[in-house]
This record gives sequence, structure tokens and C-alpha cells, in this order.
Amino acid sequence: MGSQQSTPRSPTASALKREIVSEKPSLVTHDDEHTTATSGFDVLSTDILDKWSKDFDNNPVLALSRLVLSKGDPVLSLASRSALIRDAKIFNLQLKGTGPHGEYPGPRVNQASSGRCWLFATTNVLRYNVIEQLKLGDFELSQNYLFFYDKLEKANYYLENILELLDEPLDGRLLSYLNQAPVNDGGQWDMAVNIIEKYGIIPKSLYPEAFSSTASGKLDSLLTSKLREYAVLLRAAASRSKDAEYLRKLKAQFIAEVYSTLTIALGSPPKPNQQLTWEYYDRDEKFHSWTGSPNEFYEQYGKRKGMDPKDSFSIINDPRNEYNKLYSVERLGNVWKGNPVRYVNAPISALEDAVISGIKANTPIFFGCDVGKASNTPEGVMDCDVYDLKAAYGFDLGMNKAQRLETGESSMTHAMVITAVHLDASGRPLRYKVENSWSDSAGEKGWFMMTAAWFQEYVFQVVVPKSIVHKKWSDILNSEQVLLKPWDPMGSLA
Repeated sequence: MGSQQSTPRSPTASALKREIVSEKPSLVTHDDEHTTATSGFDVLSTDILDKWSKDFDNNPVLALSRLVLSKGDPVLSLASRSALIRDAKIFNLQLKGTGPHGEYPGPRVNQASSGRCWLFATTNVLRYNVIEQLKLGDFELSQNYLFFYDKLEKANYYLENILELLDEPLDGRLLSYLNQAPVNDGGQWDMAVNIIEKYGIIPKSLYPEAFSSTASGKLDSLLTSKLREYAVLLRAAASRSKDAEYLRKLKAQFIAEVYSTLTIALGSPPKPNQQLTWEYYDRDEKFHSWTGSPNEFYEQYGKRKGMDPKDSFSIINDPRNEYNKLYSVERLGNVWKGNPVRYVNAPISALEDAVISGIKANTPIFFGCDVGKASNTPEGVMDCDVYDLKAAYGFDLGMNKAQRLETGESSMTHAMVITAVHLDASGRPLRYKVENSWSDSAGEKGWFMMTAAWFQEYVFQVVVPKSIVHKKWSDILNSEQVLLKPWDPMGSLA
């Protein structure tokens, strides 16, 4: 999660700022009345430091900021009272069957100390279908079940990449990048669909959380170390023998060890075709019993007419790249030979329209964003004006969305679900209701409010069924895709 807060400008203001910035580098100091520039330099000198120190001490605003912020959080302490008052969690368009205080679908989920937000967002979307059909109250799908098989598939995906890239230098950029986090917790919607289409879904009570699913760091570290070792062994074996079948058998031994490791840490998972019995009460406290496999549960309850997860796709807003194009990312995935991660790039208004259409169609919306920017977790508010940096520091943060992507300042760091939107008189969004996966202790019992301006600046992706968006966007899925490099910001995993 990002921790550095940002107060973005509107595109017009950002463009204006770029126009007035001098092409010559200069040092700028601020006081409450005017701005003065000093001559350029290449080495910091004591004379320069003395001048800055005197300027600072003579500025009562900055001195007050130092007095207050040196003893507290240098950003959170600047939360704007007026912004928090303005950001009401009231919405005039929400999912059917959901109460005004966030009863749907309960309980608030908790990814704990793990990076599984994309799996929680996916299961939060799918469980709405289950709850509707079975008339349930509190209900969760097993995130740990999907987590287990995602880790297993990612290990296989990584080693298949190693076998394909035997001629690449081990210290080259590509393998260095792939070696960074071969089985990290993150993922994307298309990767989630790869897992649920292959392994199905099950209620959480049939495969509950384990220590290493809620605190995944040590397991991730262990698997990463072993997979890097496997990569070295495969490359060494390939230097001695070009027998592809021998190398694949060696890889199979390695993946068997990964399976054992995951089973020890997470528990023995049900097999996708294994018959299970689930006993439960509906919201009227009537007893029910269901018997079937994870794949059967998914087929029966994980889908609705026109809302099949495999027919949903990602619309992104990436202003660095051309709109109305299909993009993918090289070597990004989890299931080998599974569906690639695909993005239809569009103006931000297309994402807004998709959300409105989704809520009107009674479909919760999976979305990816940079959650740490201009976000107040205790209050559950994502608002570009939530922190008044200028009042304390004398400056705002002025990069636009494209510039933040280009410099590594921003990327998709978190996936959540939109369950409501508040529209103005013309039908355009003012704010959104967000279901997070940080338990009921964050925000308003787990619910967050996102302003329309924040959505425009820090939301990069929404996932919608083809049936509810304009055909011009879904038609782009049939076009030739543009491949982005593996390390492109659009390859970041929520």
C-alpha cells in the first residue's frame, strides 16, 4: 500500500503549472507573501544552508508547521476538517437489497497482513450472487482456497518462464525483474478468473484462513528463496542436457515440493472436483445442506445471467497511452497457458459510465486504484482535498496522472469494490461507496467514501460485464493487443 499522501490538481491547473515552470533549474523558497529564487549551484555550501535556515526562521508559518508536525504525523495531522464534513457517506444509487448503513452483504472482510486484496475484491463481487440466490445473511467465500491454488500456479508459471528464457542472462533486466517476486500475493481480475474457472469457489467455512494466509510474509519469503534456487538448478541442468523432457520432469519435482510446502502452511485444500457437504442457515434461520464440488458450487451460484465472471473485462484509464486500444503486459499471469491480463484503455468518463451502468444492473464493481494517495483510513475517506499540504509546507503536489505513472509515483496498489454511487442532477458521479477488505475497524465499519475527483486521479481500472457497457468498448477486445513491458506500471498487481 502506498503511504505517501498526495493532493493532485485538476488537469487544467496541472497544465498551467507546467507552462509557467522555468526551463532553467532554480531553487525556490516560499514565504506567506511571495516567492524568491536563488542562483543555481552544483554543491551545497554552508552559505546556502545558512541562508535557508535564516529564511525558514523568519517565516512564522513554516516555524509553526515545524512546531506542530515535528511531534506528529507529517501528513495525517493536516486532515481537512471541512473536507471530512463535506464527504457524507450518502448515496442515491446503490445495489438492490442493500441497506443505507452497509448491511450488504456482511461481514466486512479482512485480508489482514497479506496482499490478497484482489482475491477479496473478487470474492466480494461473487458472494453477492451467492447471497442473492440462497437468501443468505452473513457469508464469505474462501479466499484461502483461491490463495492456495494461485500460489501453486504462480510457482509453475515462474518456472515455465525460466525454461523459456534459458538463453537470457540471469542478471539481465528481464530475469532480474521476474526473480523479484515470483509468487507475490497480488494479482489482477483476469488472473482471478483463471483460478476460479479452473478450481471453482467454496464457502469460507469449508477452507478457513490459516496463519500464513493472514500473515503471508514468511511463507512468501520461503517460497521465493526456493523458487530462485529451482531456477538456478534448472539452468544448470539445461547447460548439461538439452533434453526438454528431462527438464520438465525436474520442474515437476520442484512444483511437488511447492505443493507440499503450501499444504503444510495453509492446510490440505479441497480438490476442484471433490465432493463436499456444506451446511448453513439462510437469513430466515432455516437449515440447508448442499453437496457438490468447488467447480459445481461456482457453476451453480457464482454466476448470474449476463454476469459471468469470464465475460467481464477491465477498462483502464492510462493517459500515457492511446485510448481505444487493447493492452496487455508481457509475462504477467498465474496460470500457464491461461487467459492473459487484458486492458481496454479509455477516457476516465468511460470508467465512470461503466460504474453507473454496473450499479444500475445490480452488479458490484471490482476496481483498482492507488489507495495510499490522499486517503484517510480512519475516516474512510478518499478525497483529493483531504490533506491541506500547502497550509503547512507552502506547496501542493502538482503532477498529473500520466506524470505520476511515468515517474513511478503512482500505480495500482489496491483492489476494492464499488457498491453505490451518488449522482448529481445531470446524472454524473459526485462520490462512490467502497467496500474495502481491511476489516470493520477501518473507515465506517469497513466502508469508504471516494470522491469523483479522487476517482479521476487515482482509479486506473474498473471491471464490468460486457452486457452492461457500450459495445464499442467490448469490441476492442477483438482487436490486436499492444504489449507493455513486464515492469510497466500497468503490470503492478493490486
